[in-house]
Amino acid sequence: MVIGKDTRLSGYMIETALVAGFTSVGMDVLLLGPMPTPAVAMLTRSMRADLGVMISASHNLYDDNGIKLFGPDGYKLSDAVELEIEHLVDSDMSKKLAKSAALGRAKRIDGVHDRYIEFAKRTLPKNLSLDGLRVVVDCANGAAYRVAPAALWELGAEVFSIGTDPDGFNINKDCGSTAPEALAQKVREMRADIGIALDGDADRVVIVDERGHVVDGDQLLAVIAESWKDEGLLAKPGVVSTVMSNLGLEKFLRSLGIALVRTPVGDRYVLEHMREHGYNLGGEPSGHIILSDYTTTGDGFVAALQVLAVVKKRGEPVSKVCHRFDPWPQVTKNVRYSTGKPHEHRKVRSAIADAEKRLNGHGRLIVRPSGTEPVIRVTGEGDDRMLVEEVVDGIVDALNAVGA
Repeated sequence: MVIGKDTRLSGYMIETALVAGFTSVGMDVLLLGPMPTPAVAMLTRSMRADLGVMISASHNLYDDNGIKLFGPDGYKLSDAVELEIEHLVDSDMSKKLAKSAALGRAKRIDGVHDRYIEFAKRTLPKNLSLDGLRVVVDCANGAAYRVAPAALWELGAEVFSIGTDPDGFNINKDCGSTAPEALAQKVREMRADIGIALDGDADRVVIVDERGHVVDGDQLLAVIAESWKDEGLLAKPGVVSTVMSNLGLEKFLRSLGIALVRTPVGDRYVLEHMREHGYNLGGEPSGHIILSDYTTTGDGFVAALQVLAVVKKRGEPVSKVCHRFDPWPQVTKNVRYSTGKPHEHRKVRSAIADAEKRLNGHGRLIVRPSGTEPVIRVTGEGDDRMLVEEVVDGIVDALNAVGA
């Protein structure tokens, strides 16, 4: 099996614990060190491992940590398999321990950074060079701090790097895709053509144009979808995204003859739908872009390379290339709750029904609990921002009234 990690301090502890556990049952372990999540998925498959583990809490700060598990095909394990693993963890594992002579071995693997760099470069046409482009890349003091700047330089770009000095504590801190302000400032300072912000494990990306304006995942999906349609690369005339994707994206894609297929929130659902129905492009507004011709999970850096390829091909500034549609006004407010399901209360349902009546088909509402914290997220979208804010506030008031 292979184990990769990002740069947070607790990664050392978890890595050591995993090595002890896996070798104790006779498994051999290959340690990759700090590597992007998509690199671990790719290496699990290319090194013919039985299991891949990425130690990361993605875009969270250093205090948090967790693991992502990949099967031998490079895809994340299913919910059912992960649930089975949880049951095993809580059970008596003593009978599965290996005899002394059958213990596994662990070793660190050299050259894995070069493998991923070559893999990423091969997602672009052989004759494409980034020569002449000034690129600022923010690696969030995370897993891509070595590979992303090196790959951009090898492709011919003039590279300026920030967020490449991890100390175990500064991952995602005031940098990366969740805090692109530092990148925007650096782009303006260096008069760069483009800024690329990855998150802590590099499975997400946002872009900053030459003026320092942030470009989200919906615009990136539009750029790639239009380019791939022109080049005949779309497997099906559709893009898979979540319910949170902007209505402006849906209208733009429809004008190109491309459907926007919405799934429940979460990259796992996007990928499952892509695999089940044969789509090769999907993603989320957060910048988690899945290009299944190349990767088995979201890869922020490979998605950024696709955008750079379009910029080079068109010879236009990033501000023009990456503004494919005008986003509809969207308002999101969070309501924290303690117990129960306040969003299912009859008063809240009534407020939602009234809000939908007021929008009258000129927008939409999404009211859902967060998957990671006790929060109800209320999102409204429509062509009249003032009206959207009013209907969202009405639902928030209803949630507060029922004790959320």
